[in-house]
Amino acid sequence: MRRFCFFLVVIFFAVSGFAQTPSTAKSDDGFSIDNIDKSVDPCLDFYQYACGNWLKKTEIPADRSSWGSFAELDERNLGIERGILEKAAAGGASRDGIDQRIGDLYASCMDEKTVNQEGIAPLKLELDRVAAVQDKGALLDELAHLYLIGAPSLFSFYSNADLHNSDMVIAYIDQGGLSLPDRDYYIKDDARMVDMRKHLVEYVTETFALAGESPEQAANAGKIVLRIETALAQASMDRTARRDPRNRDHKMTRDEAIALAPNFQLNRYFVAVGAPSFTQMNVGNPDFFRKVNDTLATESLDSLKTYVSWHVLRAASPWLSQPYVEADFKMRQALGGQKQIEDRWKRCVKLVDDSLGEALGQRYVELTFGADGKQRMLKMVDALEASLDGDIQNLSWMSDDTKKQAKVKLEAIRNKIGYPDLYRDYSSITIKRDDLLGNVDRANAFEAKREIAKIDKPLDRKEWGMTPPTVNAYYNPPFNEIVFPAGILQPPFFDKSMDDAVNFGGIGLVIGHELTHGFDDQGRKYDAKGNLRDWWTEQDGKEFEKRVSCVADEYSNFVAVDDLKLNGRLTLGENTADNGGARIALMALEHMIAEDKTGKEGQKIDGYTPEQRFFLGFGRVWCEKRRPEYLRSQVTSNPHSPGKYRVDGVVQNMPEFQKAWGCKAGQPMVAENACHVW
Repeated sequence: MRRFCFFLVVIFFAVSGFAQTPSTAKSDDGFSIDNIDKSVDPCLDFYQYACGNWLKKTEIPADRSSWGSFAELDERNLGIERGILEKAAAGGASRDGIDQRIGDLYASCMDEKTVNQEGIAPLKLELDRVAAVQDKGALLDELAHLYLIGAPSLFSFYSNADLHNSDMVIAYIDQGGLSLPDRDYYIKDDARMVDMRKHLVEYVTETFALAGESPEQAANAGKIVLRIETALAQASMDRTARRDPRNRDHKMTRDEAIALAPNFQLNRYFVAVGAPSFTQMNVGNPDFFRKVNDTLATESLDSLKTYVSWHVLRAASPWLSQPYVEADFKMRQALGGQKQIEDRWKRCVKLVDDSLGEALGQRYVELTFGADGKQRMLKMVDALEASLDGDIQNLSWMSDDTKKQAKVKLEAIRNKIGYPDLYRDYSSITIKRDDLLGNVDRANAFEAKREIAKIDKPLDRKEWGMTPPTVNAYYNPPFNEIVFPAGILQPPFFDKSMDDAVNFGGIGLVIGHELTHGFDDQGRKYDAKGNLRDWWTEQDGKEFEKRVSCVADEYSNFVAVDDLKLNGRLTLGENTADNGGARIALMALEHMIAEDKTGKEGQKIDGYTPEQRFFLGFGRVWCEKRRPEYLRSQVTSNPHSPGKYRVDGVVQNMPEFQKAWGCKAGQPMVAENACHVW
């Protein structure tokens, strides 16, 4: 899935002509001219101009690693979900099966007194199972069991659409088994990565000590986990290479995959996990299995059991007693820099959304999403699709043959808005008010078995990959769809009190962003049906690569923090979508202004033209603050650029921006060699 920041967006727009009543009304979390720093020249640093006063008055909450539009909306949605869950947890004769499950799961999580009294006891059975393993084959059986209850380790196993026949679901195995966010944390020797490895060893050591190991045993466990995970990291493909689906395209028979790494005993694992008798699968990174095959041979059974036990402890720690929670938070704090842990109610709301998301989502939608929301959104999407179609047809560098294929793909994009047509049925999950970890395990098992059951079956294109309350959205290449959950129907992305120009700069740009993902450097490799297939002429492909290389080089020169620059290749897809989305949204706004017979849409508001307010609305969406620890972590692992460059990186490539603000050649917001893909 392609994601627009950690949190992407959804929109709610009254689209008859996109007409809104112009207003200078302001929202603390939405668009306001009070956020603008007029002491800054917009042609020197537009991000600082658009966000300067917001940056001066905004502090990152102590329990957050960053703060901005997405976090603001997430915080508001958490409050809405809390109200739903507290009502469901209170019980009553009218409570149905949905309310019983979400209410009792929330109540079991909020019962901190019972959780603290139980300590490690809820996990003892699982730890004892690992300890009782007598050989490496039996350990693979245990790995399968732990995968089902949400404690996977060593490698990844899942189902997904066949890259070359997207109508069918097949089995996948891939690299995995790491505790830190990325392979680079284990193999790079800069000061931060070395420090994070020390934090990991301390985290493992402390957790094993809490679980009853002696100081010597716990310290040794820390060394073992780091050693094994370093071996896994060294065998893993780097994140930038993994962006290319062709690097993860290794379809083979089940027997070929098993022969690839005999020490994994994959056939035994597939049987133990309850997978169907499939004959074909995809191996995301064959080299990982070849290399780790030797690790399984050379590491002792006891060391491997220590590694597996660690992942059991790590997965459960957030839901155990306070000492485990605090140890887990210290590691998260080292990575993200937040000053304090989130309140327990927030963690419990997120647990319910993770475990029973479409049940909670059903209640959320009933409370927040109007019946006409889908239709309003679809009209908005139609307008942006028309703009993208016009953009493609007018490209001077693309041949007519490729344009025809692009139009076919664009017209085939599916749009999912707000919530699924059919909610997931969780009635088979037993949720007990006094069994938090058991509830978590049973919910995990439900989801794992549901995923496994898809193997060798037709792809369900109605299925959603996010829950309705999620403050996020995505483009999914194999599905060829854009998906907008109902979680973000608020300022600054859409504000009913604002004029169309501001909303086009917020919501409109995001729609354009998601649509453009279908034609970014990786999305373009999938056809209209979602199959991995080259539908471009050779010359057009070369012209495209020339243009995206411009974007990659441009963003690689942006400094994120201190001397750390962005990885222009890692962020290329998102940067391409940002640049294309901005042009497409502005085209739609200009089309609306041109069709307005009253002339009202072209009038200034607060002294700004519609085009200027479009860019100000865009800037407000990306006003953000990030802690240095978090920023460094994100540059290593996140395919999205920081907010400053999501704004300045785009506008410096747009002649439309320079015209709107009267910028001149040589100024920072006027790129000497502007990049233009879409």
